[in-house]
Formats: sequence, C-alpha cells, structure tokens
Amino acid sequence: MKRISCLIACLLCAEIACAQSYPARAVKVVVPWPPGQATDISARIVAQKLQEALGQPFVIDNRPGAGGSIGSDAVAKSPPDGYTLLASSSGPISIMPNVQKTPYDPLKDFAAVSLIAAAPFALVTHPSFPASNAREFIAHLRANPDKYAFSSSGTGATAHLITELFNSMAEIKARHVPYKGTAPALTDIMNGQIAYTIETVAATVGHVKSGRLKALGVSFARRSAAMPDVPPLAEAANLPGFDVGAWIGYSAPAGTPREVLARLSGEIQKAMQAQDLRERYLALGLDPVANTPDEMTAFLRDEQARYGEIVRKANVKVE
Repeated sequence: MKRISCLIACLLCAEIACAQSYPARAVKVVVPWPPGQATDISARIVAQKLQEALGQPFVIDNRPGAGGSIGSDAVAKSPPDGYTLLASSSGPISIMPNVQKTPYDPLKDFAAVSLIAAAPFALVTHPSFPASNAREFIAHLRANPDKYAFSSSGTGATAHLITELFNSMAEIKARHVPYKGTAPALTDIMNGQIAYTIETVAATVGHVKSGRLKALGVSFARRSAAMPDVPPLAEAANLPGFDVGAWIGYSAPAGTPREVLARLSGEIQKAMQAQDLRERYLALGLDPVANTPDEMTAFLRDEQARYGEIVRKANVKVE
C-alpha cells in the first residue's frame, strides 16, 4: 500500500509540475478556416492574450477546407500534449457531424478547453415587410402558409438550422432557398425577392443601421451588445426557450492533460475581462464568453443533441 501511495503521489507531483511548466515552447493553434473569418479573428485575439500571459508564442496555422473538417481532423490526430490546439466552432463540431460523415467524432476526439465567443443571429426582413415586430411577423406568416421564402448561406448551414428551429417553434411554414454564402442570401432580401432569414448579427448589423434591413429580434435569450436595441426572439416572439447561436472555442486533442486544459481555460477567462478584447469583439458582432473544460464539454453535448434534433425534424439533407 505504501508503494502504491508513493506512486500516486509521484504521479500527482509530475502532473502539477507539467502544468506549471506548460508551455515550454511554441503552441500551434489550428484554424480550420481562411484568414479573416470570424473564427480566425477571434482565435488570433485570444492567442495574443495567451502569448502575453504564458510567455510562449501561440502561432495561428490556417488549414481551411471541407467546411472546417480538414483542420479539425488534423488536430484530432495530433499528439495530446497541449502544443496543438483547435479554434473550434459550431459548424464543423456541432452541425456537420449531424448532416454528413466526418473523419472525427466531435465528442470523443477532442478535449474541451473553453468557449471564446458567442455569435448571435438576427431575424431580418426587408424594411417594407408588413410587420413591425416579431409577433406581427409570426402572425402574418401563419396566415399565409408557404407563401413566403427564407434564405440561408447554404443547406445545413448554421443560419439554415437556426431558422428551421425558429419556424418550428413559431409554427410557421415557409420555403427554404439556399445560397452559396451569406452575402447573396442577404442581398435578395434587400432586393425584395426573399422575405426573411436569421443570420449573424455580424453580417446584418451594418445593413440594419443603413436601413436596408429591418431586425425583429436576436437569437440569444439576452440582448447582443452589437444590437442592443433589438430584443431577444424568446421575448419579442413569445418563444420561451429560444436561445441559440453560433459559438467559437478552443479545443485540444482528446487525452490532453487536464491540468493543461485547466491552465489554458483559466487564462482565457482572464483574457475575456480585458477591455480591448471586448471592444474588438463588439466591432465583430461577437459576444465574449469563457468557461471551464467541464462546462464546455456539457455545452457541446447539448449543442450536438439540439442540432441533431433540428436536422431530423426538418429532414435536412446535404448532398
């Protein structure tokens, strides 16, 4: 028993020493998207804060392709030593595995570190649409089933699934028109060819401020700092429980030491309090968030289940 106790004590000491000395060299942060995308920008902002706090370079490595699955898979297959991290996000982690086969298991092949950003969405229409608020909008569509169409940046995209959830909870019927990207999906609403969509605040806020779009509600249960005058749809549309949006976080390969995950998470939580970070996020239409590895793990399980249910109910199929 004494030998076992000594062995356990030695292992604990080794783990603590490992965490205290981490990182001893540069850390690579794989971003599975091109430079300039929201995940890329927010990951860079946080990487800079981690570099300042931990004294080692946090180097961004962009590996775009296949909807984020190429870079994500590269991290899943990397050594679990804390020196390769993933700028993870809702698309390749919470949504893609529900609509098509991926080379990784999102809940088994990654270790959660912390969320770093929440991306709220907004219900937008053409300014002339005959509804001045979300409840009038729902009433009008209920009275005209299948008359109107909604756009999205593509079948199975986050915007598509969030709008499907809204339609289901609001008990409205409308036709889905998928586009190849957010810009054309919004352009046809501004042109009056499509009735509405629920798209990111980052993509819509400029058009709302210019008067080209009308915002009727945001997708989170709380107001967005980037659209403070627009109420949550849960309240504005009388849809209790409607609280959904995109997320961005830091993950690591499964098996990464818990002490390393905890240290990274702790530094990220400190970084989220920095005023300069919060101002940069606001300019991007993002809300700063952070949590513990256990909290992020539970969040990811819930997101996986939620999007799986949306996909099944709406019978979403990606070719």
